[in-house]
Amino acid sequence: MRPIRKTTLALATLTLLLAGCGTEAGNGKGGGGDSVSPSSPTSTPTATGCTTRSELGATDSGDTVCLAVGDTIRISLDGTRNRPWKPVTVDGSGLEATNSGIVLLPGDASSAYKAVSAGQVRLSSQRPLCATEAGQVSCKGIQEWRVTVEVK
Repeated sequence: MRPIRKTTLALATLTLLLAGCGTEAGNGKGGGGDSVSPSSPTSTPTATGCTTRSELGATDSGDTVCLAVGDTIRISLDGTRNRPWKPVTVDGSGLEATNSGIVLLPGDASSAYKAVSAGQVRLSSQRPLCATEAGQVSCKGIQEWRVTVEVK
């Protein structure tokens, strides 16, 4: 091979190798620069397309989670004082609120639910897309977080 082809081949190989480095798991719906809770390492996809998890964070928005009656699910959304998450709302039946512990940081939303009967529930929250500080440029955008929980 001519030297120019070796260089091109080496650059192409290096580009492909580096393409996988530094990527982040998630769906990109987190909040740019804010830390988010990782998905539970015990996620298990099922045949119906939902996963079984005991913990949810901001990166899990849009997911469907399956629980068995008696299981508990915890939600931890890490926000900031200037971009706070609203409390998680529940729409549907099958879950009952349980103690989620204490939220120590302003802007975080934390909740926990126990699966008590078969049903489908939509959990949701939202926060400002941009920080809201007096005298600063702001926007009206909203970041939404939603998860569907199926209790079997």
